[in-house]
Amino acid sequence: MPPTLILVRHAQAEHNPTQDYSLHDPSLTELGREQCVELRKGLMEDPLAQQAELIITSPMRRTIQTALDTVDWLVEKGVKIQADALWQENSAKPCDIGTVVSKVAQEFPSIDYSTVDPVWPDKTSPAGSQYHYTKTAILARAQAALQKLYNRPEKVIIVVSHSGFLRAGVTSCWFFNADYRIFDFAAMDSPGSLYRLEQHASTRERGGGLGHSWTKEVPLGDGLPEELPKAEE
Repeated sequence: MPPTLILVRHAQAEHNPTQDYSLHDPSLTELGREQCVELRKGLMEDPLAQQAELIITSPMRRTIQTALDTVDWLVEKGVKIQADALWQENSAKPCDIGTVVSKVAQEFPSIDYSTVDPVWPDKTSPAGSQYHYTKTAILARAQAALQKLYNRPEKVIIVVSHSGFLRAGVTSCWFFNADYRIFDFAAMDSPGSLYRLEQHASTRERGGGLGHSWTKEVPLGDGLPEELPKAEE
């Protein structure tokens, strides 16, 4: 049976309140650290989160910091944190471009980076086409991310990612900073059909596990560009 997924958006990072998207791979703010305290408590009190056997994080600083601040109690039980570039944010603005593994691994050595695509953090060249900021690429990347988890042996997996990718690529749901939602894989219509998620009523009706997010939904691919912006071609 495919795993249950607990999808988490990172806490507030430096570019969020200022909308300064020129900041490269920004860290969490002080408020973001405070949000992690609430998120940690919420996850610790969630029966499904207690059963998590794997944690996956986008290799960005803000997602790694959120993971380390909120699921440390699972790490103490032996649960591993793996970084995976498939779960990075959508755009190619500096705030959404990651740091090379050799450097970020020095800052956060407890993370398993062996699963990071060697092309990371490139998302603009032909080699990084899987990470291009286009509707086609992002929807395909979301499917690749879900396919990678579908046959995993773990019963519950926590993924720490980003609002844009989670909303427009994966779930159609809004995620506010440091909130989470719980999903199961929907039954496959036929072999080779798209991977789809069905949200648990507990987080759908409340607007996230902490109740901070909007309950309304958007179509997958909403707001994503059909073609690369000229500067990225």
